[in-house]
Amino acid sequence: MIRLLLPHFRPYRRRVAGGLAAILAKVVVGMAAPLLVGHAVDAFRRETSASTLLGYGGVLILVALIQGVFSYLQRMVLVGVSRDIEFDLRNEYFAHLERQPPQFFHQRYTGDLMARATNDLQAVRMICGPAVMYAANTVFEAAGALFFMARIHWSLTLLALATMPFVAFATKLFGERIHRHFERVQDRFSALSARVQENFAGVRVVRAYAREDEEQRAFAEVNREYLQANRRLIRWSAAFHPLLQMLIGLGFATVLWYGGQLALRGRITVGEFVTFNLFLGKLVWPMIAVGWVINLVQRGSASWARIREVLATEPAVRDEEPLQAAAIRGSVELRRLTFTYPDAGEPALRDLDLEVRAGQTVAVVGRTGAGKSSLLQLLPRLFDPPPGTLLLDGVDARRLRLAELRAAIAMVPQETFLFSATVAENIALGKPTASRAEVERAAELAGLADDLLELPQGLDTVVGERGVTLSGGQRQRVALARALLRAPAILLLDDCLSAVDAATEARILDNLRQVFPGRTVFQVSHRVSAVRDADLILVLDRGRIAERGRHDELVEKGGLYADLHLRQQLEAELEAV
Repeated sequence: MIRLLLPHFRPYRRRVAGGLAAILAKVVVGMAAPLLVGHAVDAFRRETSASTLLGYGGVLILVALIQGVFSYLQRMVLVGVSRDIEFDLRNEYFAHLERQPPQFFHQRYTGDLMARATNDLQAVRMICGPAVMYAANTVFEAAGALFFMARIHWSLTLLALATMPFVAFATKLFGERIHRHFERVQDRFSALSARVQENFAGVRVVRAYAREDEEQRAFAEVNREYLQANRRLIRWSAAFHPLLQMLIGLGFATVLWYGGQLALRGRITVGEFVTFNLFLGKLVWPMIAVGWVINLVQRGSASWARIREVLATEPAVRDEEPLQAAAIRGSVELRRLTFTYPDAGEPALRDLDLEVRAGQTVAVVGRTGAGKSSLLQLLPRLFDPPPGTLLLDGVDARRLRLAELRAAIAMVPQETFLFSATVAENIALGKPTASRAEVERAAELAGLADDLLELPQGLDTVVGERGVTLSGGQRQRVALARALLRAPAILLLDDCLSAVDAATEARILDNLRQVFPGRTVFQVSHRVSAVRDADLILVLDRGRIAERGRHDELVEKGGLYADLHLRQQLEAELEAV
């Protein structure tokens, strides 16, 4: 799993090499200190003088200074590289999410995706920087120390390493447990984040139904599970380091016992014995660092697996080869189109056949769940239709570049979304280069002129998160203005005026008739009054086209459309009484 991170190091390989060189230089310089101390001890035993003491002391200070410089360089370079890789991974992760279709987000919690982008990514960064730095330090330091220890006395060196098999066994055992428990911690953190995100997004519903106490209890339970998972992780992590230190201490004790005897017998000098112990001391940090690095790697690999799970998810809707370039004019053809949502049993649309010329206005009506929104979502390929069933200007929609296809289409969905920006910025989302006059014109056509006069700063008023400071009707009209400003070849209106009254809808539709000519319009509505002027009206029933024709033809036919028309007439008469 960790080897999959290696390509992310490639752009920074020279800096990584420079950081490793700084570590090697620091270790090499540091090896001089024990040797100097050993020589100093033997020199003092022969002859003690102030000049000798000052000489050795000055060299040791110089060694420490040089070590400090290289230590600074290694941290600056390698930790800096880890931050750059984190930056790249975060961009890659976000870009990958942006390419995913709606169904991906229907199947995953927002809080879980956020946890992977924050907590998990931080754990991966620790592999790319601190883990690399301390692992290299460990290898170089251990290799240098063992080399000089073996030169002093090889059997004493073997005795010092007698506890290493136990260290390796403990590292493997604890590493596996830490990895498993950290995965559980991250899963609990994702659940915690998802709970918080849902409550913040649905705070109005929580307040409206007085669910504060229940939600607090539910959050406390999820929080408790996260705490317990962390405690289990802490137990293994906390036991790991003391165990390593105990094993290291046993090695020290045996070296002191056997090395002391060698020094007393004259097999090694006192200076060599001191030097050996100083090099053995240099092995202490590498042996402890091994445990810490393994801990980081286990945590990071668990997090990297969670991030890879998202990155490895191929977008269900993507460009397919071979692609065809086409300037979309707006003609639409359906050929026996049958569509079923992923993981759904019954088709949402069945055997649809339809030909729409460029510039026509097509209205789509029907009961709730008839398939109206499903049809509109297939046109910009928010979901993929079966091959050969949806053609734009005679070309299979799946053979058109997604960017070109969607650039020619503007859609106003039922549930509008506004960003935490000004009204003008929300309108200009699809056309950032639009002039102020164009934005104002789009707002006027969408029926926002009077509302803008009531807003504190008109078009420059900042709306709250998701446009919460605006009414439902105002949000819909901002979304409509956004689509109109784009001047698309195909305009999709998915019951986008359901939150405004009939009089306001009629006024807006009068405005829209100025922009309908020359572009293909698909208009979903529950109000017959909104669609009566359409060139073609489709009546959907259980995913099939039950009726088609113009308003007068369908009323005379006396079918589903006529029944809907009659009921709405009666409702209007009752409201007028």
